[in-house]
Amino acid sequence: MLYGMILMMSFFIVDTLYVSMLGTEALAAFSFTFPVTFTLISLAIGMGIGVSAVVAKTLGENNKERARQHSSVSMGLSAVLIFSLAMIGWWQHDFIFTLMGAKEENLVLIRQYMSPWLFCSLIIIMPMIGNSVMRASGDTKTPAKVMGIGAVINAVLDPIFIFGFGPVPAMGIEGAAIASILSSVVSCIIVFYRVTYTYDMLGWGYSFAQMKESASKVLAIALPAAASNMMTPISSSILTAIVATYGSEAVAAFGVGSRIESFAMIVVLAMSMSLPPFISQNYGAGHYKRVKEAYYSSIKFVMVWQAAIYLVLLVFSSMIANAFADDKSVVEIIVLYLMLIPIAHGFGGITILTNSSLNALHKPMASVLLNIIRLFVLMLPLAYLGGYIDDIRGLIIGVSLSGVFTGLIALILMRMNLKQLLGDCDERNDCSESQAHQSEDESKVEQS
Repeated sequence: MLYGMILMMSFFIVDTLYVSMLGTEALAAFSFTFPVTFTLISLAIGMGIGVSAVVAKTLGENNKERARQHSSVSMGLSAVLIFSLAMIGWWQHDFIFTLMGAKEENLVLIRQYMSPWLFCSLIIIMPMIGNSVMRASGDTKTPAKVMGIGAVINAVLDPIFIFGFGPVPAMGIEGAAIASILSSVVSCIIVFYRVTYTYDMLGWGYSFAQMKESASKVLAIALPAAASNMMTPISSSILTAIVATYGSEAVAAFGVGSRIESFAMIVVLAMSMSLPPFISQNYGAGHYKRVKEAYYSSIKFVMVWQAAIYLVLLVFSSMIANAFADDKSVVEIIVLYLMLIPIAHGFGGITILTNSSLNALHKPMASVLLNIIRLFVLMLPLAYLGGYIDDIRGLIIGVSLSGVFTGLIALILMRMNLKQLLGDCDERNDCSESQAHQSEDESKVEQS
């Protein structure tokens, strides 16, 4: 998954790098689009979480036919929900971006990017749902390859459509959207072929009762997970509006910083995709102690890893900033961002892994509560207060502090849920039985 995530994140980094060559205004317009595009992506992530949790648990219970039913219904439902939301976004396009602080000159450029992106959103986003089905089946290699292929194609097409080449005219920021769409076509073909023919997880002809059953099971997790994930772009939109009061330079810098930040958290994001199927399958099989061990091993690792990444960003912050911007004001804010925000990345890793683990344990409302605390109780108030005290530097410090506090709260919340899970298991006197099955399985492996 790490290989796939590196290439997938490079997808956004490459887009940002080429768009930055069009100037500060184009980069600012591109930065405005991120919260909106990520709202749709968050819906897909939420649906993917629901699909993955339900399908993986069903496979853990050794029921392949029911898993196929859940997978099939979920993919159709996801397509309807994603396209509906995209059309609402297209209809209220100018209103949304004006609320975020975009000016008329920004809106012209934003329209060029968002119009094709929204109309072709299913092509761009649906491979994510298919990838979740494959990961739930235990295959992380194919989704990684799909993300990698899409990223490479996008990197090749970006300069062709943005700046023009041969018969292809220069399209500017619109070209970045078209490159994304064309690269996603290839991903769609690969994903749907594998899901349908390799894993036999896409079927037809289900009754209304079966569709209702699958939809209710998946949506019980997917809707809270989607709502939880969509809080991030919504809060990012509010944060962007606050940052916009400091000028286009600040918006451009935050757009660059957020994409670099995503790349810096890439190992955590890869783990957040591979950990939930592991937890859900063991949860379905009754191996609760393995769930606990997996969670604590993961957070210990990410704390050490992100500390090392922070040191790298600290040393190379100026070099990175100058690669993305020529404007001195933009460079200064990017450097400040990279020196302060990544301090909290280890704690951010705890939050991300806790969210994904809670969803895998079919406790999506706990994940929703954690995100409400993270975004609306801590991040936005602390960012606003910090900006009031010390302008843009104070705002960045406020965002960083909110990440630390949220990580500590996430750890406490997950400990409570794991304690309850193992306590329920002890009360039923079936923990030892689950461990006995686990020991028997391990013994068979050793004998082999």
